[in-house]
Amino acid sequence: MSRSSHIPVHIHARVRAAVVAALVAPLAACSSSASSGTPAAEATPSPDDRPVTVSVTPTGKQVPAGEPVRVTVSGGRLTSVTVIDTDGRRLAGKAAADGRSWVSDRKAVPGTAYEVTAATRSAGGTARTARAGFTTAQADKVNKVDWRPGTGTTVGVAQPISLVFDHPVKNRAEVEKQLKVTTSNDTEGSWGWMRDWSGRDRVDWRPRTYWKPGTEVTLKAELNGTDSGADGGWFVRDYTTAFTIGDRQVVEVDLDRHRLALVRNGETVRRIPVSGGTPGGDKRSWRGTAVLMAKEGTINMNSETVGLADAYDKMVDHSMRLTWSGMYAHAAPWNARHLGRANRSSGCIGMSDADAAWFYGQVRPGDPFEITGKDTKGVVAPGNGFGAWNLSWTEWQGMSALR
Repeated sequence: MSRSSHIPVHIHARVRAAVVAALVAPLAACSSSASSGTPAAEATPSPDDRPVTVSVTPTGKQVPAGEPVRVTVSGGRLTSVTVIDTDGRRLAGKAAADGRSWVSDRKAVPGTAYEVTAATRSAGGTARTARAGFTTAQADKVNKVDWRPGTGTTVGVAQPISLVFDHPVKNRAEVEKQLKVTTSNDTEGSWGWMRDWSGRDRVDWRPRTYWKPGTEVTLKAELNGTDSGADGGWFVRDYTTAFTIGDRQVVEVDLDRHRLALVRNGETVRRIPVSGGTPGGDKRSWRGTAVLMAKEGTINMNSETVGLADAYDKMVDHSMRLTWSGMYAHAAPWNARHLGRANRSSGCIGMSDADAAWFYGQVRPGDPFEITGKDTKGVVAPGNGFGAWNLSWTEWQGMSALR
């Protein structure tokens, strides 16, 4: 099936003629009676007052979605155009300065019937109304989005906007054009495409530097009617989220000195002794900037899920996820003798029950953990949690599909 639903009028003359016939009502000829009894002369319409020719694309039934609605006229000008779907939703658009054409702002979406009403005025000043309708074919495959953060949340200064797609996105530039981020203070930022830890396509928006506390952020993902590309399917709805940035909280983790510090708005609130990942192998911790993804409370941690065989299988309190690959900050009372002294965990940042309980109550998703240490297994990757901050601003901008 062709992806284009525009039918050039100069090629399909028969189709255009049918559309015009349906849209334009013919003018009736006028006549008058003479008092002398001679036959009345039939009046000829003024050339300036002949019917306006109206053309609408797309036209017909089961036409491909993904194209804007276009209305063009000759012999006059458009005074208004209304496009409404079966649910009563209006498809807004703009007319050209000369009034001879109109194009919708959004594209026609799959599986929808549209009614087009065009009001015209002839060169001679006669107003008329023309109507047309068309339906789009159902989507053969639908793409959906999982997004973070949720609406109405307050998050930390490192929280990105993150969209993960059910199916591949080949038309990345077209999708990115539909993603509108607005902030209360004109924060500079950029989208970056990556492969999520799950293997799915993902796009994140991060500011150039950490968010300013108090910033109000809104995302409008106007994806309805956008084609993902080969094997991806169509988007059949829009998405939106709005959230607020909280205090500037940065967790400074020094694995060489075996401690972390919670710094809030530039002031160190508390230092806590910790134990990081065991040096020299797969149990080492990640370094760089990791972002607190979620506070998960008491969870079962099983080493087999992260490729460490049967090293552990236990319930762990005050668990705070930092990466998809399994690095957490959490309570580790079984490691008490190493807290503040040595790195002997299986990759996580462990602390005492009391410190973990207090710390858990202070941090929020989106807070950055800036982790340093000599013996680590590398820097957190962009798709492994929210590792975008480990790239320079130039590198991050280069991951946009529009640059």
